[in-house]
Amino acid sequence: MAKNGTAQQRLGKKGERVAIVAGLRTPFAKQWTAYRDTTAQELGKLAVAELMTRVGIDPNEVEQCVYGQVVPSVHAPNIAREIVLGTGLPRHIEAYSVSRACATSYQSTTSIVDAIATGTIACGIAGGADSASDVPITVSKRLQVALIEASKARSFQDRIKAFASLGLKDLAPVPPAIKEPSTGLTMGESAEKMAKENSISRQAQDELALRSHSLAAKAWGEGKFDDEVMEVYVPDRYEDAIRQDNLVREDGELAKYAKLKPVFDRKHGTITAANASPLTDGASALLLMREDKAKALGFDILGFVRSYAYAALDPAGQMLMGPSYATPKALDRAGITLKDLELVDMHEAFAAQVLSNTQAFESKQWAKDHLGRDEAIGEIDWDKFNVNGGSIAIGHPFAATGARQITQTLQELKRRGGGLGLCTACAAGGIGAAIVLEGAEA
Repeated sequence: MAKNGTAQQRLGKKGERVAIVAGLRTPFAKQWTAYRDTTAQELGKLAVAELMTRVGIDPNEVEQCVYGQVVPSVHAPNIAREIVLGTGLPRHIEAYSVSRACATSYQSTTSIVDAIATGTIACGIAGGADSASDVPITVSKRLQVALIEASKARSFQDRIKAFASLGLKDLAPVPPAIKEPSTGLTMGESAEKMAKENSISRQAQDELALRSHSLAAKAWGEGKFDDEVMEVYVPDRYEDAIRQDNLVREDGELAKYAKLKPVFDRKHGTITAANASPLTDGASALLLMREDKAKALGFDILGFVRSYAYAALDPAGQMLMGPSYATPKALDRAGITLKDLELVDMHEAFAAQVLSNTQAFESKQWAKDHLGRDEAIGEIDWDKFNVNGGSIAIGHPFAATGARQITQTLQELKRRGGGLGLCTACAAGGIGAAIVLEGAEA
């Protein structure tokens, strides 16, 4: 309990509201391209350092850093602390790392939100980074045991003996698991299951994917992303620079999308490389502050956090329906309905997942069966939905996506003169996240 009420109450209390002062990200790059030799830790440092420089804040004002990474580094597992130590921030700043799958930077953001709302801190940094080009490769369990036994052996003969029972398959490297431990299904297989059960057609998925690329390309062409995406001179190759996301296709054609073969169910499937988010490298960061402090320091405010919510469902069902469970909770806590929103930004893991969730949003029966509600969440206004493209086009560095959505939504709200926006995402394990934002007036 905070001095002047609960944290949730204080999210809407004038002067004590949690303000997002600024957000920034690196360009997002397809796996094995621009950032092929760059770690998530390096990308995170670049984003945070540039954010601090652009805002012009005294580093001593920052009291906490919460940062996330989904595919952790075995060399630097606490990415948040490494960012503090590697960006010129005072070394006494407390930092910790979080992971909530694809909703990781939702978690880092709301962790800072809670710390500010309860009066624990007045200023903090949140964000996330991931590199699909730099994933940890481990060894088999049998080889692990043999290596440990060999390290304890007292003679060369005993060391050799430790490996005597190993076969060739025990020596093969083990890549990161891509299947849900509880279901044995990959994210793509779960999305394919949803497409079938919800009767989401291949054409509808391709149309949404093309829409995402077209809107993202338009946003880049109009300069909408210029203030929220930094230019990166790639570490160790400083002559190489990347200024824009390199996944966005400007000249897509629906006919070309239709020619691609399904990936997860090659015979009856509808999900292809074109209507799913690609493996991506990138980082993002947000600077959050108590409203009165931000104003006292003379900073422009990008927007405010009105409410947030998380939800979970059985991943054995329709695993990627998290937005449909988390969104009504966040809307209720903000005291609004879907029609009160100026913008909705839903993470596009797969077109099938987006269309399954928007279908659920509009279904009174689904709300009754799954939420125990008499009315549907609300009708989707496609003129307000993912208006500058989404993860299918822009890319999806797992831990970086949430902060990217938040910054992108607040910047667009500012261009529109303010109003309310929703960011929401599904995540592995049957997780859903939603956050209601209030944009600052232009």
